[in-house]
Formats: sequence, structure tokens, C-alpha cells
Amino acid sequence: MAKFTTWLKENLLLMLTFGGVISGFVLGLLLRPLELDDPSILLISYPGELFMRLLKLMILPLIIASLITGSASLNAKMNGKIALRTIVYFLVTSLLSAVVGLVLVIAIHPGNPEMRDLLGKGTQTEKKTDILDNFLDLGRNLIPSNLFQAAFQTASTKYEVKTNEENEPEFIKSLFYRSGTNTLGIIFFCIAFGTVLGSLGKKAQLVIDFFKIIDEVIMKMVNTIMWISPIGISSVICAKILAVANLASVMSQLGLFIITVCSGLFIYQFTILQAIYFLFVRKNPFKFWWGLFQSWMTAFATASTAAALPISFRCMDEKNKVDHRISKFVLPIGATVNMDGTALFVTVASIFIAQMNDIPLNSGSYATVVLTATAASIASASVPSAALVLMLIVLTAIDAPVQDVSLLWAIDWFVDRCRTTNNMLGDCYGAAVVEALSKKELLAMDELNKQEEKMYRSSSMGSKDSDDEALIGIPKSPSTGSNGSRVEVPEVIVVESSAEEEDEELKALNPQQA
Repeated sequence: MAKFTTWLKENLLLMLTFGGVISGFVLGLLLRPLELDDPSILLISYPGELFMRLLKLMILPLIIASLITGSASLNAKMNGKIALRTIVYFLVTSLLSAVVGLVLVIAIHPGNPEMRDLLGKGTQTEKKTDILDNFLDLGRNLIPSNLFQAAFQTASTKYEVKTNEENEPEFIKSLFYRSGTNTLGIIFFCIAFGTVLGSLGKKAQLVIDFFKIIDEVIMKMVNTIMWISPIGISSVICAKILAVANLASVMSQLGLFIITVCSGLFIYQFTILQAIYFLFVRKNPFKFWWGLFQSWMTAFATASTAAALPISFRCMDEKNKVDHRISKFVLPIGATVNMDGTALFVTVASIFIAQMNDIPLNSGSYATVVLTATAASIASASVPSAALVLMLIVLTAIDAPVQDVSLLWAIDWFVDRCRTTNNMLGDCYGAAVVEALSKKELLAMDELNKQEEKMYRSSSMGSKDSDDEALIGIPKSPSTGSNGSRVEVPEVIVVESSAEEEDEELKALNPQQA
């Protein structure tokens, strides 16, 4: 009983959060028969809205503080190695995730022409997309021209349709800035700033300590916010279920598609990610997953890896004990760049639409889908509604009708939450793998830091001793001994005083004699 009480105290917040998820589903399903109006649904969703706003409020200061302190604690060479390992890991896992989706969508074959007649025609308007422009926008956002502008605006390529002289539509490309935080540019600046700050040595310690304190304050605020997460998560899930029209018919019509996507996501989570973790870290991967369960539920409820980022930091630090230098470096990058769950969804959805329209695909087409989904998932790091943009790119590559994308939006509210958990877990497992690969360098850096600390202490002690000697010691001067060697002898300073001065001193001491 004592053990159970201790376990319950340690995992009380986790159990409350899990209860919030379950109660959100139950309340949503129980309230659906009442057919509540929009104002009522808005009031139900309001606590969840405030909870998400609180989490998003923490994201920017947390990313800035954690990246600067994380990169400042490592040298430039180490930062480069970690960044390279992180990007390679994300590319490989996104490719693996897309391959899993490809295998399942071919095996299950959720789409058929009869379903096309049942669902009707799509309403998604054709939108000009180009993967090259996505990569160019990625570079523009990676290196922003104004740091303050990057806090609330993101660069993007826009296509305007104009009619030429021959009465044919013509796409004119232009660059514009849309609302939304350019997280990628802020990440780049913070890594560069922290790396240079760390290279300045002890004179930069005051600034590093300042950002460490900010990081600590934000994490304490996050810990407080997490106690209202059960109410917030329950509110978000309940309102989403109530807002979906024709839930039963949509689930029955697209049930096979949902099963295909969710099977791929959970096979990837519970087999491939666990195998990668065990291969590199050589520890129990399911224990690691359990340590991330609270962050998993937050990602599922909010459908945002960035919103779950503060909770992911907390779980990685307190539960899974991953080196904070690595987690503070990898997790913000992963929250922006890593989209392995989205790559799987886009692969399944694109081939599903092709199957539904009876479009034959060969091995070359399948390879195109997988590679395009993987490349575009990285290129669309700073794009809002990335899944829509990715699907338009992939469907254009295999000549499938883009208007059918709208048929999937009815169930995207649920599938999006599932794939967000994949993205979040991919970030956290990536941090653990990068830590395992960087173990030798981290130990070498710890040893170097200890040596520098010893040298600094010894030099400060030496300067203190010399100062003390200058204040209270007896000055010495070298002298030559009888055997020719030089020795130090105390200097004696003799001050001669005259007879008159001695008489005055005696009078001052004995005024009666005077």
C-alpha cells in the first residue's frame, strides 16, 4: 500500500491528465445527441482555448532561453556535430515513416471507385505549388532579415493568377510576409548566438546565467500550468467531437482510411521507434515511452508539437534524465523540422486518392510519392497547414486530382492528433539517440570544463595569495651568500630621529614632566 501511495503521488498529474482525455471523449459523445448550438460549444471549448494560449505563450521565451543555454554549454564543433546528427536522424525517420505508410496503403487498399461516388466530388480549389519554392522559402526563413519581424511574421511565396493577352491564366510569383512566428529563423539565431557566447569564456558567464535563470523561470511556470491541463485537455477534445458534423457517417465512410493511417502511426511508434532507441541507447524503450506519456497526451489534445514542447522538456529532464544540453538543442529543432507522422499521412492520403480515382500507379510512382513526401516534409517546416501543402505537392507529382483533398478534412481533426503524437515522439527519441551518439564528446567536454574550472580556481587563489602578501607580508630583497648563491633576507628600514624630536615625543607622553 505504501508503494502504491508513493507511485500515485509521483504520477498524480499524469493520472489526472489521462482522466481529462477520457472524460473529454465521454462528455463529447454523451452531449452529441443534445445537438448543442455554436455558442454552447464555444463556451465548452473556452477553457481549452485558454489552456492552449498559455502553452503557446511559453513557447518563444522557452525556445530562446533553452537554445542559447544549450548551445553555449557546447563548443562550435560539438554544436555542428549535434545539428548534423539531428537533421540526418529526422530525414531517415521521415523516410522510414513514409515507407511504412506506403506498405500499409498498398496492403489494405482503403480506396476504391465506389467510395468516390459515395463521398461525392471534392471542393478543394487548385493551388499552384512548387517544391523548389518551398526549399527557397525554407532558406529565407532560416536566415531572417529582421529578428523582431521573425517573432511575428514568416516569409512565403505567393502565386497570383492573372489573365494574359491570349486570355489564358498565368501564375505570377511574389514574396510576401504572412502572420505567424518564424520559429526556424529564431532557432538559427539562438544557436549562432549561443555558440559565440560560449566561445567567449568566463566573461560571458553573466549573460549565460541570465538565460539559464529565464529558462528555469519558464519551466516553473510550465509546471504550474500543467495542473490545469486535465480541464484544458478535456475541454478541447469534447468541443472537437461536438463540432464535427455527421460523425458516425464520416467515420463509417472513411473508416478504412482512418484504420490504415492510425495503424501505420502506431506501428511506427511502438515498433520502429522502439527498435531505433534500443539499437542506439541499449535501454528499455517502453520505459522511455512511459516517461513521455504526459507529453504524448498533451500533443494529442492540442494537435501541436510546439504547444507540447514545454511538457516535452519537463518529461525529458525529470522522467527520462536525458542530458539537458542535448534536449534543449534537439527538441526545438524537431518541433519545427521533424514531420515523420505527417510524411506517413501524406503518403497514405495521396495513394488513397489515386486508388479512389482508379489511377494506376507503378513502382516509380510509389517511389515518387515516398521521396516527395519526405523531402517536402522537411521543406515545409515553416508552412502553416503543412499537410495540405504536402498533399498538393505529392498529388501534382503523380497527376492525381487535387480537389479530392477536401474529402479528408472531415476526419483530419482526429488523424491530425494521432500524427502529432508521432512527430512529438520522434523529436524526443531523436534527442535520446543523438545523446547516445554524442556520449564521448559530452564526456570529453565535461572533463575539459573541469580542468578549466580547476585552472580558474588555482589562478584566482594565486592572485589572492599575492594580494594578501602585498598587504601583510614583509618585503624581501635578494642578497648574495658566502657561497655565491642568492638568498632573500628581510629588508630593515632604519629611521634616524634627532634629539629635539625625541624630547618632543617624551613631553607628549609625559606632560607632567614638561
